[in-house]
Amino acid sequence: MDLFDIQAEKKLKNEAPLAERLKPKVLEEFFGQEHILGEGKLLRRAIKADRITSLIFYGPSGTGKTSLAKIIANTTKSNFIQLNAVTSGLKDLRGVVEEAKNLLGMYNRKTILFLDEIHRFNKSQQDALLPHVEKGIITLIGATTENPYFEVNNALISRSMLFKLEPLSKEAIKKIIYRALNDKEYGFGILNINLEDTALEFLCETCGGDARAALNALELAVLTTDKDEDGKINIGIDIMQECLQKKRINYDKNSDFHYDIMSAFIKSMRGSDPDATLHYLARMLYGGEDPVYIARRIVICASEDVGNADPIALVLANNAAQAVHVVGMPEARIILAQAAVYVASAPKSNSTYLGINKAIDDIAKKDIGQVPLHLRDKSYAGAKKMGHGVDYLYPHDYTGHFIKQQYMPDELIGIKYYNPTEMGYEKKIKDRLERIHVLNKPYMKK
Repeated sequence: MDLFDIQAEKKLKNEAPLAERLKPKVLEEFFGQEHILGEGKLLRRAIKADRITSLIFYGPSGTGKTSLAKIIANTTKSNFIQLNAVTSGLKDLRGVVEEAKNLLGMYNRKTILFLDEIHRFNKSQQDALLPHVEKGIITLIGATTENPYFEVNNALISRSMLFKLEPLSKEAIKKIIYRALNDKEYGFGILNINLEDTALEFLCETCGGDARAALNALELAVLTTDKDEDGKINIGIDIMQECLQKKRINYDKNSDFHYDIMSAFIKSMRGSDPDATLHYLARMLYGGEDPVYIARRIVICASEDVGNADPIALVLANNAAQAVHVVGMPEARIILAQAAVYVASAPKSNSTYLGINKAIDDIAKKDIGQVPLHLRDKSYAGAKKMGHGVDYLYPHDYTGHFIKQQYMPDELIGIKYYNPTEMGYEKKIKDRLERIHVLNKPYMKK
C-alpha cells in the first residue's frame, strides 16, 4: 500500500457514513445480542480467547453481523480476509485459499474468511468453499439476512456454529445513539447537540431494532439542522420524523419473518383472538405482503379451523378473496380485515380437516377393498349385467330422505372419519347424524 492508498483510505474513513465509522472495534463497544454475547456466553468466550471456529451469523439488517466480524478481525492473531458474495466469485476464493495454504504451511498461521451475504453464493461456489473449511485451511465466518437453512449448503451449516441475531432492543439502540453523540473521534462528540427525549424515544421506537437505520437518521438530522445562536444543534421530534419518515419493521416477504408472522396470523385466527389477528394482518400489509396471498390463507383457515361449525366463514372468506382481486390495495385491507375477524370470531371445528387426513392416510396404508356393487355405475355397457347398481336404495324415495344401506367398502365398515363437534352449526349436524345413524330410526318408503 503506497502513500496515496493510505491517504485515500484515511479520507474514506473520515468521510464514511456515521454507521460505518461507529462500528464497534472491541466487544465493550458492542451493544445488544446478550443472548449470544453476554458474560460467560460461548461466543464471547471464543472471541476473547481467539478460539474461533467456523461461524454463521444470521439476522435482519443493522443487528451487528458485520460488526461482530470486525471485532473478531481486531481480536484474532489469524490472517483475516473479508469478501462480499455479491462482488466476489470463484477466482477470489481460489486466491484466498492459496494465501491461506501458504500462511499455514510457512508460518503455521490460520486464515479467517469473512464472507458477507453468504447466501448470494450459488451452490457451486459454496461447494468449492466446503473442502477447505473441512480441512481447516479456512475458518469461515458467514453473514446473511436470509435463513441459512434455506440458502446455505447443508454441509457448510453442519461444519459451522449458527448464531441468530435479533432486532436490537430500545435500550441497545439508546446506548448506540449516546455513543454516537459523545464519541469525539468517530461520532458527533465535538458538536453541541441537543437531542430531545421525545426525538430519542421516537428514533428508538421506529428504527425497528436496526442500528444502521437509527444512526443514518441521526446523521441526517444533525447534518441538515442549523445551529442556533448559541451554536447548539437542537433536534426535536419533528426533525426526527422527517429523517425517519416510515417506521421500519422486520418483515421481508421473501424471508422467514414472512413465515413467522403469517404463522402468528393463522394461529391467532385459530385461537379466536381478533385483536392479535388484526395486529399481524397490519404487520403484513405494512411490510408489503401480497394481499392475495393473505386472502388465500384466510380461506384455508375458514375451512380447516372453522369448518362446519360456521359454514358461512368459508363463503365469506372466498368472497373476500375474489373481492381483493377486484379492488386491490389499499381498500383491500378493509376486506381482508372483515374476513379475518369473522374467521377469528367464529366457532371452531377441525373435524373435516382431521377426517380427510385420516381417510387419505388409510388409502395409503390399508386394504381399502372395492366399491360395493350396488353403488357402482350401471350406465355403461355391460355394467348392469355385472350387478352394478342393482339393489341400490334411492334415499329420496324414503321418508326423511334417508334409508340405511352400506356405503363403505367391506374392509372399512365401521370406520368413522367425520366426528362432528358440539361447536356452532356443527352441533346440528351432529344431532342429525346421531338421529339417523346412531339411533337408527326406521324410515318407511314414501
